[in-house]
Amino acid sequence: MASHGLIACSHCGALHKRIELEARAQALCVRCATLLYRRSMLSISGWMAITLTAFVVFAIAQYFPIVSLSLQGKTISPSFPQALLLTWDQGHYFLSIMTGLFGFWFPLFQLVLVFWALHCISVGRIPGDFALGLRVLRALAPWSMAPVLVLALIVAIVKFSGFAFLRLEWGLLGFALLTFFLTGVGRMHARALWYQAERAGLVGRSGEHGHELACQTCDYVQDAHPPGGRCRRCHATAHRRRHNVTARVWALALAASVVYIPANVLPVMRISSPFGSEDHTILGGVIELWQLGSWDLALIVFVASVVVPITKLLALMVLMIWYRPGGALLQRQRTRLYELVEYIGQWSMLDVFVVVLMGAMANFPGLTQIVAGPGAFSFGMVVVLTMWAAMSYDPRLGWDQLSENHV
Repeated sequence: MASHGLIACSHCGALHKRIELEARAQALCVRCATLLYRRSMLSISGWMAITLTAFVVFAIAQYFPIVSLSLQGKTISPSFPQALLLTWDQGHYFLSIMTGLFGFWFPLFQLVLVFWALHCISVGRIPGDFALGLRVLRALAPWSMAPVLVLALIVAIVKFSGFAFLRLEWGLLGFALLTFFLTGVGRMHARALWYQAERAGLVGRSGEHGHELACQTCDYVQDAHPPGGRCRRCHATAHRRRHNVTARVWALALAASVVYIPANVLPVMRISSPFGSEDHTILGGVIELWQLGSWDLALIVFVASVVVPITKLLALMVLMIWYRPGGALLQRQRTRLYELVEYIGQWSMLDVFVVVLMGAMANFPGLTQIVAGPGAFSFGMVVVLTMWAAMSYDPRLGWDQLSENHV
């Protein structure tokens, strides 16, 4: 098999010679067993077709109503953008912006940038802003939370199943399909797109200018001192390791711990009816689902809203406190722990999406209304801070103390 330049493991920094894989095969790091890259069966045109299909599904999901609810002669059919607008009209501006970015704008930008990059590669022309576009794609991809939004839709629908006559609409099907297609499009992330451009001969081959420094943005392996201190390929600031990791991660983790207190103590929503008003906290919502007989969804919400945030905070603190490696096996376990923190990061946003969706589904003035509480935004900030802390952590620092990088 022919070599296709060098690739550096993002979790331990070990350098590998990239080889051509068979279809559906994947390459793992020989030192920490992290997935380096995989070979898809699809060509560039095939990926473009999937991305275009995802655009169509995205339009269906956002334009059409999610459900229709009827209560005492009144019927409402909210879509997700209408739920965001209602949250804004109720005065929860930051909550509306947060959920709008994670559920609408970031998935849309992800699709736009992936299709644009694929088109540039297919026509064999790399524009001057190609590097900037892929840097933006890499930054916003972790914040695209369409799968979390779909699970929140299921939870909200179950909660309203006995409240009013409910009919599923096309928007719900659109979101279900969008999750499938966005998961597929996510395989064509920024680093994979750089490799496709490199494979097509449109950009420089990784490793042709040395192998002392790997760009954290585009994976380009180069000499230790590139011109101007910037990556030769994507022009991002080039540095061997992230700076001030310890202080930044501790600050973000402690801030998330502080915000986590009001997120659980303050109500995440207020339900108003002709009989009065009632505040609900996160644990109150879990108990309500359990009492409705939906123990499976109650367990999912409890794990996503209580177990996951605490696990992320504790895992980050463990990684920061016991930072000295005790050998390759222990360091591999630390790497798997960090991968777990990365994977579960966005799922804590479940309760925040549920509150916004329930506010739109129960908007029956004079009968019943659900308004977001201060705990919803606090909980959203916990998710943002913990994800930011995980992104700031550099798992390669522990491996650096074991041995130097070798090709």
